[in-house]
Amino acid sequence: MTDILLGILVMLVRMAVVLAVVFGLAAYMILVERKLLGRFQVRYGPNRVGLFGLLQPIADGLKMLLKEDIVPDGVDRRIFLVAPAIVAGAALFAFAVVPFGPTFTLFGRPVPQVITDTDVGLLLIFGLSSLAVYGVALGGWTSDNKYSLLGGVRGAAQMISYELALGLALVPVAMTAHSLNLTDIVNAQARLPFAIAQPVAFLLFIISSLAETNRIPFDLPEAENELQAGFHTEYSGMRFALFFVGEYVNMILLGSVTAIFFLGGWHGPFLPPILWFGLKVLAVPVFLIWTRASLPRLRYDQLMALGWKCLVPLGLANILVTGALLAAGL
Repeated sequence: MTDILLGILVMLVRMAVVLAVVFGLAAYMILVERKLLGRFQVRYGPNRVGLFGLLQPIADGLKMLLKEDIVPDGVDRRIFLVAPAIVAGAALFAFAVVPFGPTFTLFGRPVPQVITDTDVGLLLIFGLSSLAVYGVALGGWTSDNKYSLLGGVRGAAQMISYELALGLALVPVAMTAHSLNLTDIVNAQARLPFAIAQPVAFLLFIISSLAETNRIPFDLPEAENELQAGFHTEYSGMRFALFFVGEYVNMILLGSVTAIFFLGGWHGPFLPPILWFGLKVLAVPVFLIWTRASLPRLRYDQLMALGWKCLVPLGLANILVTGALLAAGL
């Protein structure tokens, strides 16, 4: 009984630590994006609240808390209120299978740096990430607004289309690592990261991930010049903040998944493993911000053609080539 209670306590502590770190990173990633975009556009960015603007995320959070939460007439109230939680919650649940470092010993007990180390971690990541589609589609459909509906339909079509390319990009990784366990996939990159061993899969993954997170140049579900703000046009207050925070939690999740599948996870010289993992995770959101500042938005037909006519056939070809090389013992 004591061992069971201790195990539950350790798991609760790990969950609390992961949630605190993820929410803290998401809040300050918003500040980092505003600062970097300011530099890219030759302006300052936020610098008034606190030293160098470091308290800006706290001010933004208080502003959202104090804003009135408006529910328009004509909406399906229950679905309208739940949709933002689906987007943020799906991304948060996915961190349950993300390994942040190797197992260490504490008071004579092995402590894995993952909430749940399962042999089907890759499938769980896919399943939970696909739930975000429901939040976007339901938020757009139930808002009783034509712009929101168009944004929701666009978001659902885009996310479903690029999930296929994303899955095809990760199949060669699982084939090479001979496992769906995320810890095993990281350990398989002890000598060489899969970004080098599987460059085509890495390229497919990065492009598909940009589309999955609705970031420029793939932000067609929001597209301010066409749809005002797309699927979350009618949202305000903390429910809009949930959509907003969910986007940045997704960015951090994307950084974690990229580090695990292609950048060697926590492996690296000189620095502690957890620090290596953190640096690799943060490099991906910075890349996404740089992309936002550099590339124009695609047309919707170009977006769908890229996914179905280019990425999917290339992903299938890469799986065949990887299978042939593995069968040949290379």
